[in-house]
Amino acid sequence: MTSNEDNRNTLEPNSNKKAARAAMNALGGAIPFVGGLLSAGASYWSESEQEDVVRVLQQWIQMLEDELREKGKTIAEVVARLDMQDHAIQQRIESEEYQALLKKVFRNWASVDTEYKRQRVRNVLANAAAAHTSSDDVVRLFLDWINLYSDFHFQVIGEIYRQPGVTRGEIWSNLGRPAVREDSADADLFKLLVRDLSTGGVIRQHRPTDYHGNFLRQQPKRTNRGQASSVAKSAFDRADPYELTELGKQFVHYAMTELTAKIEFQE
Repeated sequence: MTSNEDNRNTLEPNSNKKAARAAMNALGGAIPFVGGLLSAGASYWSESEQEDVVRVLQQWIQMLEDELREKGKTIAEVVARLDMQDHAIQQRIESEEYQALLKKVFRNWASVDTEYKRQRVRNVLANAAAAHTSSDDVVRLFLDWINLYSDFHFQVIGEIYRQPGVTRGEIWSNLGRPAVREDSADADLFKLLVRDLSTGGVIRQHRPTDYHGNFLRQQPKRTNRGQASSVAKSAFDRADPYELTELGKQFVHYAMTELTAKIEFQE
């Protein structure tokens, strides 16, 4: 082994220690609470443990920075879609009610776990600023739905919106899903998903109404003895049509309708 290699091996541990201390000082200076933790742990942790702690904290801080970046991107995209010369819109986005919607979004940001959901949140905030079709109570419900439902839920909502009166079997086929057994996990998931949206007030089976919008009573279907089916209703039934509720239609307007950006910008 050469003298240069000996010197390099001798210096590397000290270099690592200096790098760890520098990283700790940088983290401590950037975030006060972390600085207090690192100062308290400096005499408790070994050099290698300090390096491990710094590495973990850096990973966690990077996660927070990524989240902050997503929030900033969402706000920028909302503003880019609004007419900031409109005095009514300016008053709206500065109001306590709208600020409360923003706070609700950012408190529950952990639930915005896909880019598709982030875009739905952006659409709700932009439409809530530009229009007053629904009350803020309804808009808050829409934000809850975005947190609660998955991308698959939204695909089903979109399919029913595009084709009112579509059946469950048609929804499954239109979304390009493969044929599966009735006792499969996929069939159970689809039944659960439809039940979620039905009990949540987003969709319902079609029901006729009178001139005033009152739902008409439906006569029970009579089946002659011996003609009843021997199997339960299919998860992919093709008889009962589905439609969006009025809340569901407003949700599509707010969350799934994108305002055209008035300003183009680069991230």
